[in-house]
Amino acid sequence: MGASIAHRRRAVPGGAVVTLLLLAAPATAVASETLWALLQSGGQVVVMRHAATEPGAGDPPGFRLDDCRTQRNLSAVGREEARRIGAAWQARRVPIGQVLSSRWCRCLETARLAFGTVEPWLPLDSFFHDRSHEAEQIPVVRQRASERPTTGNLILVTHQVNIAALTGISPAAGEMVILTPQGDSTFRLAGRLPPQH
Repeated sequence: MGASIAHRRRAVPGGAVVTLLLLAAPATAVASETLWALLQSGGQVVVMRHAATEPGAGDPPGFRLDDCRTQRNLSAVGREEARRIGAAWQARRVPIGQVLSSRWCRCLETARLAFGTVEPWLPLDSFFHDRSHEAEQIPVVRQRASERPTTGNLILVTHQVNIAALTGISPAAGEMVILTPQGDSTFRLAGRLPPQH
């Protein structure tokens, strides 16, 4: 398959490739602006992966939730990324309702830097090291994501593994998955907003 793709790329004139890339960029921008407009109306659920961290996966052995020094935390790049996310929400005047987060420090810090306020919520905790918690946590989060927020948009800051289990999407650090609540533990995927660079 890789060989046939490479062959097609050689067969397409360089100018045509540039044209295709230029056409794709505005389409992505239009999709993003449509999502921002949806968020400005409120009533959506935003499931967000924490911003960029120091290198690694999961957490060091023996990490503790009550001691951020034992966890994998946001990098300087991640902290700036979280601030840019907050600035983008403010610039577009998107209403923020409740902000809930995993109890992991990288999620709490992302939420505070981006939105200024946060409430820890155990169902958003990572189950990267223990998948047995997935069966308990995901139905609770699914039910919450199916309920239309009464004010603003509900923001859920969590981990890649949790978002993948909930939506089937493996987001980048700082990426937001927008869900439109449909009731009865169901929601519609409205789209994805990339990290704010």
